[in-house]
Amino acid sequence: MPVRPVAATVLGAVALLCTAAGPARADPAELITVDPVGRIAPDGTVTLTGSYRCAGGTGPVLVSSSLSQGDSRLGQGVGGSTARCDGAEHRWQNSGKVSAEPGRSGAARVQATLTELRPSGVLSLPAFHAVTDQDITLTQE
Repeated sequence: MPVRPVAATVLGAVALLCTAAGPARADPAELITVDPVGRIAPDGTVTLTGSYRCAGGTGPVLVSSSLSQGDSRLGQGVGGSTARCDGAEHRWQNSGKVSAEPGRSGAARVQATLTELRPSGVLSLPAFHAVTDQDITLTQE
């Protein structure tokens, strides 16, 4: 049997099991914030910042962010970074170029997510520690 159909079947089954288990409930002491102003460098690189707090990770934890201007359904990833889940508050910063059209000064919407990749047998499954949506202003550097 080809590998791709088997992999697709396994991933589909995992998604179904995760959905059947219901939405993940984050600890209310865990949080992620987005600063109200993001920056656009002259070369088009967007930099987003904020803070986070999480505890008790058993796998790698990542801070991801996406940016949208106009249609909020068309978010584009802006970099990513690793997080330290030790119960203390930390700063995060993600930078990257948006793919479709360059970011422009003005209103934008950012979604930031604190996600752990928990080992589960041969797969790592995502576990969400915190998610936030924040309206920000992008400014040219």
